[in-house]
Amino acid sequence: MRIALFGAPGVGKGSQATFLSQNQGLEHISTGVILRSALRSGSDVGIEAKKYMDDSQLVPGHIVRVLAEEAITRNHYDHFVLDGYPRTIEQAEWLSEFLSEHEAMLQCVVNLVVSNEIIVGRLSQRRVHIETGENFHLEYKPPPSGIDPELIIQRKDDLPESIFRRLEVYQKQTHPLVDYYKDKNLMVEVDGVGTFEDVHARILSTIYNFAASE
Repeated sequence: MRIALFGAPGVGKGSQATFLSQNQGLEHISTGVILRSALRSGSDVGIEAKKYMDDSQLVPGHIVRVLAEEAITRNHYDHFVLDGYPRTIEQAEWLSEFLSEHEAMLQCVVNLVVSNEIIVGRLSQRRVHIETGENFHLEYKPPPSGIDPELIIQRKDDLPESIFRRLEVYQKQTHPLVDYYKDKNLMVEVDGVGTFEDVHARILSTIYNFAASE
């Protein structure tokens, strides 16, 4: 199974990708997690990415491409769920070209749909473990009591004013991928509102119904 999870910041892609990894045996390929790992390891790609991050710039697409392709290759081009990649039409075309070379095209792209109002509420209560990158939510998934509170932070881009800017960027840069994958008959939309378990059940049902209809 080769899946990409798609949607605006705060729709729950990371949590649902983790669920799919745990329950369906898929490798969770998150470009954000991979990038942080590359930074910690001091790899050549990590060092190059750090230059942009230190200047508060977006990491160029060609760096993200390398990280994503390396992760897919390590997983033998199958049994993965992509989270956070692709983010642009250019990246989608890169991914399609790469997977085509290995006869391992995406089978389904799941677009999690959540209103902006709910997204702002979710992200403003999100907290992150600074060492592991694990996400928590003050209401639905609070940090375990055994974790040092100083390791749990609120990211600057999870402040309300930053969230609205991120949603604007998403709408301009990433949302066009919806039409891109609809044209390829790969896009399915799933309501992302509800408990993690409810949304997960919807995703699974949608994925298998989609596969059965092909």
